[in-house]
Amino acid sequence: MTTGPNVYIEIDGRPATELDPELIPVLQSGYGHFTAMQVRDGRARGLALHLERLDAATREMFDAPLDGDHVRALVRRALGMAGRRDASVRIAVYWVHEAPEPTQVVTVREPQTMSEQPRSLMSVPFQRPLAHLKHAGGIGQPYYGRAAVRAGFDDALLTGPNGVISEGSITNVAFWDGTSVVWPDAPALCGITMALLEPLLPSVRREVTLADLGSYAAAFLTNSQGFAPVHRIDSTVFAVDEKLMRRVREAYATVPWDAI
Repeated sequence: MTTGPNVYIEIDGRPATELDPELIPVLQSGYGHFTAMQVRDGRARGLALHLERLDAATREMFDAPLDGDHVRALVRRALGMAGRRDASVRIAVYWVHEAPEPTQVVTVREPQTMSEQPRSLMSVPFQRPLAHLKHAGGIGQPYYGRAAVRAGFDDALLTGPNGVISEGSITNVAFWDGTSVVWPDAPALCGITMALLEPLLPSVRREVTLADLGSYAAAFLTNSQGFAPVHRIDSTVFAVDEKLMRRVREAYATVPWDAI
C-alpha cells in the first residue's frame, strides 16, 4: 500500500490495504515499540543491534520473544514490494489481544541522511517515560520539537530535574571535553548510531547539566540518519570542531553494512 509519496507499508507481510479491522484500535493505542534504520543496497548498519532492540522490547512489553529471522524476512519482502534497495525502514511491533504472536508493521520510505549542517537546540523540561524503550505514542517529543522550531531553534533538548540533560527529541546528544566524548548519563534511549560510535571513540558516560554547558568545547547529535554538530544550546554557543566531526565521520565509516 502506498499511503503517500513514496511510502509503502506492510502489516505481517501483507499490504496495509488488507488491514484486519481488529488491528485498528491496537495501532491507534500507541502501545508498541519500533526501530528505524537506513538501508543501502539491501544492507543496514548495526542490524544485530536493531534486532536485539526489537526482541528485548517485545519481551519487556509483551512477555514474549521476537524472531529476528522473521523480522528480516518481512523487511526483505517489503523492500522488494516497494521496489527499493535503498530506503528508510521502520519496524513497529504491537500485539492484538489474544493473538498468538505480535503484529509487525514495516514502513518503507525514501532513504534519508542527516545533513551535517550545525544544529541549534532549545532545552525543555521533559524526559520520555520508559526512556530506554523506543516506544510508539506520546505527545511530549513532537510537542516540544514543534515549540523549539517556533522559537527559532532546530529541535528540542530534553532535560530532567536540575537541568540534567538526557537526549534530543529524536536524537542522542554527545559533548566533547577536549579529551573524551561525553554521553549524558541520564534516562535516555541508547540509539543504534550512538551504540555503534561509543566504542569507536574515546567515550565516557557522566551526568551533564545545562549549567555545565560552558565547560564543553563542542557537541554533536546522532540518530538513525547519521550525525551533525551542534552550534548552540539555548544561549550557549559551541564552535564546530571540524577535527572532532572528521573523527566521528571516519569512525562511522568503519561500521560494516549487514545484509538484511
